[in-house]
Amino acid sequence: MPRLTDDDKKLLLTLAREAIVTYVREGITPATELSVPSLCEHYGCFVCIKKGGELRGCIGNFTSSQPLYQQVREMAVSAATRDPRFYPMTSKDITDFSLEISVLSPLEKISSPEQITVGTHGIYIEKNFCRGVLLPQVATEYGWDRDTFLMQTCVKAGLKPDDWREGADIYIFSAEVFS
Repeated sequence: MPRLTDDDKKLLLTLAREAIVTYVREGITPATELSVPSLCEHYGCFVCIKKGGELRGCIGNFTSSQPLYQQVREMAVSAATRDPRFYPMTSKDITDFSLEISVLSPLEKISSPEQITVGTHGIYIEKNFCRGVLLPQVATEYGWDRDTFLMQTCVKAGLKPDDWREGADIYIFSAEVFS
């Protein structure tokens, strides 16, 4: 993962906010070009939108074929307009919202759930044709232990809570999270 400076983080948050507002108002994504080396590396990211402290959209990718700043912009617009759990944001929604960006490490397949450190790792589970992901901060926010975190990731994937115990592929990742 890149080591992002405070200025890098502020710039990514500004780019994400501008992308959401411009897309909702005008239907286009701004195309600002940057040359900041740390923001031009290729990393996956998630962008989460909250309104009144409640989740309003969250979309991301684990890999990216484009620079981080472009990926953040794209995921911000997707979180605002394509998260199937919420209606697309409208002009009345863009007056007051907060953003949280998670820049991700690569996925690492694990052989044992004991390799998961709650508060450090996010979980990605695949079983059959189902898959689900929860970011590292989710377990901390809800005060979950490892087993609860695994069960909730299964539920998010559309699996039974204990499906992680047998036949599932479990991956971990870490994230640099800022808002």
